[in-house]
Amino acid sequence: MADTPALELRSVHQVYGFGASATHALDDVHLTVPAGRFVSLIGPSGCGKSTLLRLVAGLEEPDAGVVRVHGVPPQQACAAKMIGLVPQSPALLPWLSVLRNVTLPQKINKGAGRRRERIVADTGPSAAPSVSDMRELLVKAGLGEAVHKLPAQLSGGMRQRAAIVRAFGLRPDVLVMDEPFSALDEFTRESLQDQLLDLWDELRTTVLFVTHSVSEAVRLSDTVVVMAPRPGRIVDTIEIDLPRPRNERLFRERRFHAYEDLVRDRLRRAWHGAAA
Repeated sequence: MADTPALELRSVHQVYGFGASATHALDDVHLTVPAGRFVSLIGPSGCGKSTLLRLVAGLEEPDAGVVRVHGVPPQQACAAKMIGLVPQSPALLPWLSVLRNVTLPQKINKGAGRRRERIVADTGPSAAPSVSDMRELLVKAGLGEAVHKLPAQLSGGMRQRAAIVRAFGLRPDVLVMDEPFSALDEFTRESLQDQLLDLWDELRTTVLFVTHSVSEAVRLSDTVVVMAPRPGRIVDTIEIDLPRPRNERLFRERRFHAYEDLVRDRLRRAWHGAAA
């Protein structure tokens, strides 16, 4: 299984509706992501980013084509707790403390570990982390003082951090993130980017990240995938060759801004091509 990509999409099509009113959300999408990579999807609204993410997360099935997570269908990977999801809204249970929220997924589907081992044995430990492990992750995410607080007692940024820790706490082989910072102010957004990168640097989970922010995509990613609408498709793939760790000094580097300009140029081409 060592050579099996973390994600593989081949000739994927997804259509909503019928006849003249049908929307081709994805058209002949091909994407391969090696294990341990951080990949961002970026493109105009309606280009199929969230649809692609839902297919990988096992929330939908493609109308045509193949989607595989470590060589198996997403639904099978989900049953083995190989996929973690961070949606736009944190979706924390309001009656549970932060610590109980982030440890709850480990108490559900306890047979997932055995299924995961049968699928892939070389992507990291499958044993569920202990409560002390989760406390440590919360501390690393800046939530050490909030472990016993309820979600209503936290700021929006703190709730989103808790959702990220909850997802990472499963030690997923693939983590899908759907614009998790879109509702936050710029300062909080950059702070959460820092903490996300710190967790990712330690755990090296494969990440598929949807964003509308060019700066965010360049800062976080090994690869930026540019998409275009009507029909939704991949039009470019840009490798980001910047050193890690990527702290705030990165914003002052010329290479960082050169990559921003490159991604914006490819986005403009994608938009004008769709509008033509």
